[in-house]
Amino acid sequence: MRRLLAGLAAGTFLLATAACGSSDDSGPSDKGTSSGGTTTVKLGLIPIVDVAPVYLGVQQGFYEKQGLKLSITTAQGGAAIVPGVVSGQFQFGFSNMTSLMVAQSNNVPVKAVANGIASTGVQGNDFGAITVKKGSALKSAKDLEGKKVAINTLKNINETAVRASVRTAGGDPDKVKFVELPFDQMPAALDGGQIDAAMVVEPALATVKSQGGVEIASPMVDVAPKLTVAMYFTSAQYAQQNPDVVKKFQQATAESLAYADAHPDEVRQIVTTYTKIPTAVLEQVTLPKWPAEANRSSIEALKELGDEDGLFKSAPDLDELLP
Repeated sequence: MRRLLAGLAAGTFLLATAACGSSDDSGPSDKGTSSGGTTTVKLGLIPIVDVAPVYLGVQQGFYEKQGLKLSITTAQGGAAIVPGVVSGQFQFGFSNMTSLMVAQSNNVPVKAVANGIASTGVQGNDFGAITVKKGSALKSAKDLEGKKVAINTLKNINETAVRASVRTAGGDPDKVKFVELPFDQMPAALDGGQIDAAMVVEPALATVKSQGGVEIASPMVDVAPKLTVAMYFTSAQYAQQNPDVVKKFQQATAESLAYADAHPDEVRQIVTTYTKIPTAVLEQVTLPKWPAEANRSSIEALKELGDEDGLFKSAPDLDELLP
């Protein structure tokens, strides 16, 4: 497992401490630092719109009410966060479902504990899209054959989703040239012609649109209606040894998700505190859905695509992975 964790981490585990709390280290079986009835837990996030409910939850005191203080660290993608959680660098993390299934299929002990985000389920109006530069000759996902397409991490959910869109449009996904690039670097790379297309999520999607970029497909919608894209998770060891902390995190996160779904204006505002999106671009942001429960049938569809794309060493056990 050490070799696997090293492989997951190599080149992507470049972390920068963000907001909310201390930077103390806790082992996988620790409850974090406790002070006056408050437990500090470390949480690995990606600086995208998806995680806005957590920042709102901190602001609204939902975690504090549960006796938790979050120490938040940001990473490029879920594939970088998984090894941090399993090694004990974080107690909790945010990751797309494919990263979690890949980890589990490689006997990495992860456990989803709270819902994250879902697609809107609406073609052309989702929080993620395949985009091209203004004036591009590429009009559909089929046209991506032989083209350079940016995704945030290779062999993961966005690659699987783009491949699904290419298949749906009648193309051959094996002919697409995928390149790895952080979401926040995609708008400039697309505008500058370094890539032909980009699979972007908000707020980078709004930035691309502000530059005149055009959507040509909604990959998450192509995977499954109202796809559960990501969830919050911990290590199996931490969940077993700290059920009380896990329960508190689940309750605070559920309250945060509901609050975010009901207060879109506050979501847009909180995003400016942890991303570089200009205020003028904020109104163009398409928000994801934050349902209370995961959509299991959509995760099963994502699993089937992962199987087809050869991402899993062995079949993921969703009964074991999901709460």
